[in-house]
Amino acid sequence: MLPFLREHHADPGRLHAEGRVTRVALEDAREQVAALLGARPREVVFTAGGTEAINTAVWGAIERAGPPAHVVTTAVEHSAVLDACNRGGADLTVVGVDGFGRFDPAAVLEAVRQDSALVTVQLGNHEVGTMQPAAEIAAACCERGVLSHIDACMVAGHVPLDFGALGADLCSVSAHKFGGPKGAGALLVRRGLRLPPFVVGGAQERARRGGLEDVPAMVGFGAAAGELLTDGRLDAEAGAQRELTDWVAQEAPERVGGVVRYGDPVDRVPQLVCLGVEGVEAEPILLGLDQHGVAVHSGSACSSEALEPSPILAAMGVDADHSLRVSVGWSSAPEDVDAFLDAFPAVVDRLRALRAG
Repeated sequence: MLPFLREHHADPGRLHAEGRVTRVALEDAREQVAALLGARPREVVFTAGGTEAINTAVWGAIERAGPPAHVVTTAVEHSAVLDACNRGGADLTVVGVDGFGRFDPAAVLEAVRQDSALVTVQLGNHEVGTMQPAAEIAAACCERGVLSHIDACMVAGHVPLDFGALGADLCSVSAHKFGGPKGAGALLVRRGLRLPPFVVGGAQERARRGGLEDVPAMVGFGAAAGELLTDGRLDAEAGAQRELTDWVAQEAPERVGGVVRYGDPVDRVPQLVCLGVEGVEAEPILLGLDQHGVAVHSGSACSSEALEPSPILAAMGVDADHSLRVSVGWSSAPEDVDAFLDAFPAVVDRLRALRAG
């Protein structure tokens, strides 16, 4: 990214030599992202992150159909999906989930109507990691002539993803989830499909997303994708991450009593595990672990910018205020898990002792 932050500042839409340099870099990045995700380069629309990609898909489908468009989604989607549906004025049907946070494809498809404009579901859950039967939904929607969007932000770069084989019309991905820069993402748009652009005011991205492209961010996005395209790298990363989170899931309940696991223990994304801790709220655990140099997250309202606890965990019927989301990434090592497993009992035991007086 550095040459495009230091030297090459030209608009990639210009015909002069400086513009051609940035245009080549931008299109090279597009090819790298497309190759990683099993898409054609022309199907990749660069955005300023996964949230914008999701909004583009949802609002575009609603505007294409005209209000009040009917949209089907599930109770465990990212807030970007649910908020976009609500702000877009959709006639929204939200399908529930089981105790693992998984939706039933039959229930989703039962909610589809003749006038449905979009079915939008996730491929992997961002709170508990459960993988979802999204491809089955996409195939059925294709047969019915209904647009389908898959939120793959939590999966891309961690699990092999083939947009062509997935069968969806639209798919959202985020760069920073697998080591790329923040503020970079993409919406994959099936060849031949045209949606009204979400960001207007320019003809960039083949008139699908207005605004000057963030070339350094997209170059970084492509570079991260390119790293995972090297022989066996993606599988190796996924295997290493799964070993680390399996270790957390196995050891944490053995070292601390009253710890349970949320989400599917097998059919899940490799990089995260969600734990429930009996008798202690999440916020003091997070603060205690932070003092030991360990950073984790929670679905509780007090531990994030949200005013309400995670609706995903609520839909599963579990207590978000006692949840811990432990995740790893490309730079995580066994000693990082050791640090968590050493600090976790000390923090929880101390908090339980304080609570007991």
